[in-house]
Amino acid sequence: MKINLRIISLLLCAIILVGLAPSAMGEGGERVKISYLMWGTPEEYTAVVATIERFNALQDRIEVEARMVPWETYMATLNAMAMEGDLPDTAMMKEDAVLQWANQGMLADISGMYDEDESKPLDSLVFRFDGMPVAYSAANEVLLLYYNRGMFDAAGVAYPPSSAEEAWSWDEFVAAAKKLTFDKEGNTPNDEGFDPARIVQYGCLVENLTWQLEVWALSNGGGFYSPDGSQVTIDKPQTVEAIQRVADLHLKDHVAPLSMGDTDDGVQRSLLIGLCAMTTNGAWNVGTCLPTARDEGIDYGVAVLPYMKERVTICTGGPNVVFSQSKYPEEAMEWLKWYAREENSWGLIETGIWMPILDSWYTDETLTRQWVQNPNFPPYDEYKAAVVDYARDYSRSTSWYYVDNTVDFNDALGAALGDVWTGVKTAEQAIAEELAALKAAFEGK
Repeated sequence: MKINLRIISLLLCAIILVGLAPSAMGEGGERVKISYLMWGTPEEYTAVVATIERFNALQDRIEVEARMVPWETYMATLNAMAMEGDLPDTAMMKEDAVLQWANQGMLADISGMYDEDESKPLDSLVFRFDGMPVAYSAANEVLLLYYNRGMFDAAGVAYPPSSAEEAWSWDEFVAAAKKLTFDKEGNTPNDEGFDPARIVQYGCLVENLTWQLEVWALSNGGGFYSPDGSQVTIDKPQTVEAIQRVADLHLKDHVAPLSMGDTDDGVQRSLLIGLCAMTTNGAWNVGTCLPTARDEGIDYGVAVLPYMKERVTICTGGPNVVFSQSKYPEEAMEWLKWYAREENSWGLIETGIWMPILDSWYTDETLTRQWVQNPNFPPYDEYKAAVVDYARDYSRSTSWYYVDNTVDFNDALGAALGDVWTGVKTAEQAIAEELAALKAAFEGK
């Protein structure tokens, strides 16, 4: 069994055990025991434990028990359990591992979890193998544009649009970023005498961690893969051009600091420290690091991403699976379906760490207001347009929802692009040189 490790996002926690027992139907009408493995922040863990306790108290047929493992060792632990034939019944799986495990016959078909007339997870949140659902994301997370209102006001620049229909083009985005970039003498890139070696405030940072970089390829009419996931298309001119445009924000436009695409903390190292006026990153930041910004007097706003040719964002979210070795797949699906109800994760949703997964929360105004109209978020109309409507109408699945071996591909691509961010190579040169290796990674070689 191949072990894949990729460290991204959020604070990590120590191993916390609630107990993980093998599923078994006891004699004398005892409950079916369903085991659940997960990772997450301490806040997520506390919420999940409370949810499990409610589920166990509401009925007398199923008893869920959980174990939590840190992100760094999560997949190594899961792989070891598989080798020993001791997998739990259900688990939260790394996004980029789902199809690999499905291809190995390790995941159950969960297409029977929802009836046709029920509110279902958004289609962009469904992991499919051979056309059948094998996982649903436990939460929705889309990429957004965050900005510092104070920096915009000081520079006299209009805020970025919260509506996708009014989204900035890429050129408009760069033009605004230039007005928000200043050297020590107060010059912008538009001014004679501007010194790019002495910049004290940048207009933007576009997060270039590999999986987030995919959104720009899609926006420019390209993509890392063909729409059906059967071919690598990273060398398409549209994709190469999109990557180069991101690199040129630093290299040519002088509106962004150097970013090597190694970490997923763009909000912290740009907006929160006052280095950049705008940054792209995931919706989870509203609940994780941006409350600190408010506490420190940073008035931030949220907007839709700029676009190159197509208005688009991408989504992700830790998927929940049922393992094929489970003796009780029906009960496991019943637990996961109940667990996915928004009221069971409300503490995470109302703080902004998670977004709902069921489509009704994006279409029913009463539910939308229950979700969005709270003091933890930016103003209702702004957040609804930039997050709710954007996720409903313009969100596409990140490639690991339909492509296998994305972790190896992303690692190889990230390594190939290192010289692009520093200007040693163009995107076209770097991708051409590593194309064979990228295709091999895609094929699992």
